[in-house]
Amino acid sequence: MSGTSHDAIDAAGVDIRLRADTLEVRLAGLLSRPYPEPLRADLIAALPPGPVDMAAVCRLDTGIGRAFAAVAADANTEFFGGAADLVASHGQTVYHWVSGGTVHGTLQLGQPAWIAERTGLPVVSDFRSRDIAAGGQGAPLVGLFDVLWLAGRPGRAAALNIGGIANVTLTGASPVAFDTGPGNALIDAAVARATGDVEHFDRAGARAERGSVDGELLKQLLAEPYYAGHAPKSTGKELFNRDYLERVLRGHALAPDDIVATVTASTAHTIATALEPFAPTEVIASGGGIRNPVLLAMLRERLGPARLRTSDELGLPSAAKEATAFAVLGFLTAHGLTGSHPACTGAAHAGVLGSITPGAAGFALPATPATPPRRLTVRA
Repeated sequence: MSGTSHDAIDAAGVDIRLRADTLEVRLAGLLSRPYPEPLRADLIAALPPGPVDMAAVCRLDTGIGRAFAAVAADANTEFFGGAADLVASHGQTVYHWVSGGTVHGTLQLGQPAWIAERTGLPVVSDFRSRDIAAGGQGAPLVGLFDVLWLAGRPGRAAALNIGGIANVTLTGASPVAFDTGPGNALIDAAVARATGDVEHFDRAGARAERGSVDGELLKQLLAEPYYAGHAPKSTGKELFNRDYLERVLRGHALAPDDIVATVTASTAHTIATALEPFAPTEVIASGGGIRNPVLLAMLRERLGPARLRTSDELGLPSAAKEATAFAVLGFLTAHGLTGSHPACTGAAHAGVLGSITPGAAGFALPATPATPPRRLTVRA
């Protein structure tokens, strides 16, 4: 998969077995390959609000599919000696169509036929559309994984992923999942703006650490109506992008590092504020944002009594979490099991997600287990 920071393609090698009501997940390894720079440049140019024609969409679908196929083939060879059973491909989100709080569609590029042809394996892809067709947000789809993974933990746990967009899953009798807003999206945009697109993220939070938070700009950032909406809800770079930042900055004459510090503070503030009504006892973070110590320090300060820790502490490497979650969703689809949690996405019912592209030998669906999973264990 590749997330909303669209900087690299991650492939997790995962061995999954369902024993009784427990999914046993063993992480064999993780590969992360940067996008070829010309492909990444074309992808960024096509993202909202950039204009794009269907020829560009076709070229991107093919280019991303070929790039995913190469990474999948490498992962299969390195982790399983070429003996993997299935590829689960999230693809690259290029548009998430939200209007009035309702999601009407979503588009992930990366034609799965290239993956099936390169690896010879069947491919599960297009995970989000089925949930949207059932009235759900189609995001965050890691909700079911988080609920199974954190089942039985004391108190109320919150799984937090800080990617380009930040999302949370809160466990308990009535689980909740939603996008809190930008994770790294506006931070990355502020760094790119400051460096003339030479740098694309705030390495180790250095710029935020040098800068000062501007109260007026922070107040304006926090006035964004999205934050006042109720879960389930989802968003993307259709809203929180470079043009959005430019609009907010009008009338503010600030040093570049002060802008980075302020948007970093806004990410910490919006995550903590979104979690506050649910009173989690622990927040388990993953995603690229946890490599920003300034962001984590700001977040820890705002979380109050909730303990902030990383998924690594629970045996799941942060960098591999989302790819592992989609491997699990691929396993569920192949076995005819539902991969969505209606309480997390707002769908009318749970659904078997995705579409299957047969491999070189076709694809025979395995028997559907009599008992769906109730919990999930992970070991690396």
